[in-house]
Amino acid sequence: MTRTRQLLGLVGWLLACYAVAGIGARASIAATSFYGSLALPSWAPPAQVFGPVWTLLYGMMAVAAWLVWREGGWARQRRPLLLFLAQLVVNALWSWLFFAWRQGGMAFVDIALLWVLILATLVIFWRVRVAAGVLLLPYLCWVGFALALNYVAWRGNPHLLGY
Repeated sequence: MTRTRQLLGLVGWLLACYAVAGIGARASIAATSFYGSLALPSWAPPAQVFGPVWTLLYGMMAVAAWLVWREGGWARQRRPLLLFLAQLVVNALWSWLFFAWRQGGMAFVDIALLWVLILATLVIFWRVRVAAGVLLLPYLCWVGFALALNYVAWRGNPHLLGY
């Protein structure tokens, strides 16, 4: 694989991941004020933490996908890369469910599915390239934390996040 093709591949994965970030950001326009209106546990981070954390995670996700893609492209890595794209779709949906549509229960189901898909992606990426799996570990941990926070916020705010 030429250096130019590798660079274009990296740019493509970065664009895909940050496009998902943009889709989520679009749903989260009023997220700071809405998040601030929720009854949250003491361990909930301030709203301004989420943007920088997600920015870093999306970059790491893109590099992980790129490392797998470099091991034979779509021809050899179709299954891991399709799984990666599937979890990206589920990831993008969560912000809409939670912030835009204020469906706490559906957001919880979505993020639980997302966690499972990330774990599956991490395992299959690890088998292709260990570094790719390692790059997904912080994402898995953060989404696990967000899963717990989603549940507590949903159950503690039925008037704002549905039943």
